[in-house]
Amino acid sequence: MTTRTTQTVVRFSSAFLLPGFDAPQPAGEYRVDQDEESIDSLSRLAWRRVAAFIHLPAIAMQVPTQQMVPINPADLDAALEKDHELS
Repeated sequence: MTTRTTQTVVRFSSAFLLPGFDAPQPAGEYRVDQDEESIDSLSRLAWRRVAAFIHLPAIAMQVPTQQMVPINPADLDAALEKDHELS
């Protein structure tokens, strides 16, 4: 089975909190990696998301260490939608 990782950047206009986080994260842009595996099909190539990770802290923050935290993509989508409604 073929796998791939896609990287995107998400933007939060205000602080946000995802399940499993100890504290809210500040507004800013964050890198998100999504691991996907191919789904074999006779008619076309399709991909299924198998994992997602957010890089902390925000891109603009200059710190010596960073971490990559596993997240539920649905939780991220909900937080981004909530942020969009508030802005």
